[in-house]
Amino acid sequence: MAKLSLNWSAFPPPYQPPRLTQASPCSTLSIAKASKPIVVCGNPPTFVSAPGRRIVAVGDLHGDLAQARCALEMAGVLSSTGQNLWTGGDTVLVQLGDILDRGEDEIAILSLLRSLDIQAKASGGAVFQVNGNHETMNVEGDFRYVDSGAFDECTDFLEYLDDYGGNWEEAFLGWVGVSEKWKEDRKMSQNYWGPWNLVKKQKGVIARSILLRPGGRLACELARHAVVLKIDDWVFCHGGLLPHHGKNVAYGIERMNREVSHWMRGLTENDNDRPIPFIATRGYDSVVWNRLYSRDVSDFADYQNNQIYSLLEETLQAVGAKAMVVGHTPQTVGVNCKYDCSIWRIDVGMSSGVLNSRPEVLEIRDNTARVIRSKRDRFNERQVVDYT
Repeated sequence: MAKLSLNWSAFPPPYQPPRLTQASPCSTLSIAKASKPIVVCGNPPTFVSAPGRRIVAVGDLHGDLAQARCALEMAGVLSSTGQNLWTGGDTVLVQLGDILDRGEDEIAILSLLRSLDIQAKASGGAVFQVNGNHETMNVEGDFRYVDSGAFDECTDFLEYLDDYGGNWEEAFLGWVGVSEKWKEDRKMSQNYWGPWNLVKKQKGVIARSILLRPGGRLACELARHAVVLKIDDWVFCHGGLLPHHGKNVAYGIERMNREVSHWMRGLTENDNDRPIPFIATRGYDSVVWNRLYSRDVSDFADYQNNQIYSLLEETLQAVGAKAMVVGHTPQTVGVNCKYDCSIWRIDVGMSSGVLNSRPEVLEIRDNTARVIRSKRDRFNERQVVDYT
């Protein structure tokens, strides 16, 4: 393991990618011999056509690498050998946000997902992520829910990045393969710090701020991802999309995705004024905070449930979708659907920092959704809902 002190002066200034002002045209993501191409529109990705693909959705991971691996293995997209190999073929994997906070392996999970995306594209598949409220909170500098080990991971990763001469791509992709060793070495030396733990924590806060401030390298990594993603007839977002968020309604999801991405990258029309995109990231009804669709229906009277269902139908009609998949609110009964299965709630609180529950994932094939609760369930046709 590298030295515990950081060479802060050697760290480069905040990364500034080219300024983005217009929505990008559609692009072909991958072509495999047996598959039609995946077509992606928007930057970050907003509308995706993935004909004939199996789609797998995974909920909140909150810094728990072991549980993340378990969920991905269960979904059939990650090897069980510990070699971080994509096994999903042309599957499309979607992770619903909240990778940050409450656990100590956040950057390792982000590194794993990016590595899997590169491998998936080579097989005709893809990996998409959407940002959740804990991603936007950290870019704002709100570190209230950060695990102490996650501060240490930020410190370790900056040292590791320095070992690579600041080569972000190489260091970021390689981190998942070495993070456990760095963590073990750090914990072996914990006693060395003794009364100086405050200094260590300050280093972690500084490291996290450098990485996650708007324009920071990890914030720019998060900026690659949307807050709302539509794949074929399905909408994926962390909290929930409402009519005033949707396409051609009052705002527009491509515009919303672009504004959040600009903010995370530190790009605005006026570099001295970087407003936080309120409609997506702030307020109880923002896309990443909304819990309207995820609460227990028994919390509402019948007329209120009817109103919620009406809002959901209006939203889905506005974006041309049949169903929505959300995370954000742990479901103690496991992955489930409500309102005639037009909303799927897939956050099961699997992280040890939340409920430490058994991982579950949602699989979609030919507009048919089902829950996978074990590796055996991949080959079991129980719990099927057909939209055709």
